[in-house]
Amino acid sequence: MTSANSSLTTEFILIGFTDNPDQKILLFILFFVIYLLTMVGNLGLVALIYMERCLHIPMYIFLGNLALMDSCCSCAITPKMLDNFFSRDRKISLYECMVQFYFLCLAETADCFLLAAMAYDRYVAICSPLQYHSRMSKKLCIQMTIGSFIASNLHSMIHVGLLLRLTFCKSNKIDHFFCDILPLYRLSCTDPFINELMIYIFSMPIQIFTIATVLISYLYILCTIFQMKSKKGRGKAFSTCASHFLSVSIFYICLLMYIRPFEEHDKDIPVAIFYTIVIPLLNPFIYSLRNKVVINVLKKVMRTYNILKQVSTIAN
Repeated sequence: MTSANSSLTTEFILIGFTDNPDQKILLFILFFVIYLLTMVGNLGLVALIYMERCLHIPMYIFLGNLALMDSCCSCAITPKMLDNFFSRDRKISLYECMVQFYFLCLAETADCFLLAAMAYDRYVAICSPLQYHSRMSKKLCIQMTIGSFIASNLHSMIHVGLLLRLTFCKSNKIDHFFCDILPLYRLSCTDPFINELMIYIFSMPIQIFTIATVLISYLYILCTIFQMKSKKGRGKAFSTCASHFLSVSIFYICLLMYIRPFEEHDKDIPVAIFYTIVIPLLNPFIYSLRNKVVINVLKKVMRTYNILKQVSTIAN
């Protein structure tokens, strides 16, 4: 019995989506295209912000790090999922499982902090524009970003460490397409009460703090916008917040759907698809297509590229 139990703790089987060969091919193509678009969109946005000095301001520094975390989330989940569509055993070792969950938890926690930081940045920019450069300096921006990554890393390490205390003897089949924390709790033959308690102690305060920061910031922003006499000023203020507010709304709707009793798992996969695959795909396009500054910089880069290409052609 001991040897059987110990073998179960070394690797799991990810059930995934379907065993139908035709559906597997269609899903593989769909998710592969989404993965490519996600990586090009997010890493392209990071490169654009890094290369252009006019984007080296708090709003875009936060945005670049958000795109980096979305890339991290996608890299942690999608490659293994794509491999499992055509894998015979669909196995993943315990330590691969922990690494996958660590990077997912890191990315999602950092997203919470970065979205809250972006909300505060918009609050200062709209409600106290004359004090913006003193209240939201580049130094403070970097400190907030580093603090977000440190807190996210500690949060991830706590939950991974607590997962390693569990033993898995009920089954080695995870009814999911990646190693999520709740399906692992259901497979544990060790009582996961402490793990669940730590979620409420560590995860819930992070979510409450970041959601409160976003809501309070936007409450003040809306009050300030409605007090503006100029329609042009109101329109400009709304346009600067629209992309961020849309991204925040999508992210927290998924988060609230995810927070439910541990026994209920009928919506695990649909909700997980949205927050691990769809949101990282949407974010760079939401911010790029709705942001005139990013569009103008992108046009400038494309013009420069075309000029260099023409010069290179003439030279050859």
